[in-house]
Amino acid sequence: MSKLFVIVFVTLFFIAITIGQSPMASNGKFDAEIALAKLALAAHGGEKLRAMKTLVVRGSVDVTTSAFNQAIPATFVVIFAKEKYRFEIANPFQPIKEVFDGVNKSTTIRGGMSLPPVNRLGFPVLPMVGAPGFVITSLPEGKKKRKGFRMTSPEGYYTDFYLDEKTNQIKAYDSQYDINGRIVTTSVEVDKLRVVDGIFVPERYSQRFDTEQITIYADFKAKEILVNSAVADEVFSTLN
Repeated sequence: MSKLFVIVFVTLFFIAITIGQSPMASNGKFDAEIALAKLALAAHGGEKLRAMKTLVVRGSVDVTTSAFNQAIPATFVVIFAKEKYRFEIANPFQPIKEVFDGVNKSTTIRGGMSLPPVNRLGFPVLPMVGAPGFVITSLPEGKKKRKGFRMTSPEGYYTDFYLDEKTNQIKAYDSQYDINGRIVTTSVEVDKLRVVDGIFVPERYSQRFDTEQITIYADFKAKEILVNSAVADEVFSTLN
């Protein structure tokens, strides 16, 4: 059961927001996809999203699996201040915390499991549109019927984004990554956004994880979303 909540912990990555990026250069090959990426960024707040200093999200999550279909309730808190972040998941089995102070990361996750970078997968990548090293290309051949684009980080992590036909907001995304030699495929459906100070933040969303051994489903609901609120540096202190 502890492994279940470690994987659920990864789902929170797509809430994180990073800021302050530079204009994008293009060789012309993927101009259409770059244009879509810019539309998506604008649809979620544009320059307000880029200029955001802090984000705090608190809420609940229900988890089921292909092996255990009874919902497991938990609560989560995510706090971001530029490159710093703090995650917490409270559940009956294995409470999880992870903190990054801008230099060092500390975690209560056992077993030396290494998680993907918080700002390299999913929704957090969106504000990186235009950042050096973040490459925008077309969706793979089998996905090209959908309106969207692929965005790849300098480290090689990729996310395929799918946009709402009318609003250009992120309706869904999927990606694949390696955790300690195991391939994990994840897909997210955004059900509801909340507008906070002109920024569109996911409020309700569902996520599916397919691992080599089990499929996990998580339904998230944010109850409190704060933008640009004061966050003390002590929040990001290394865990004991």
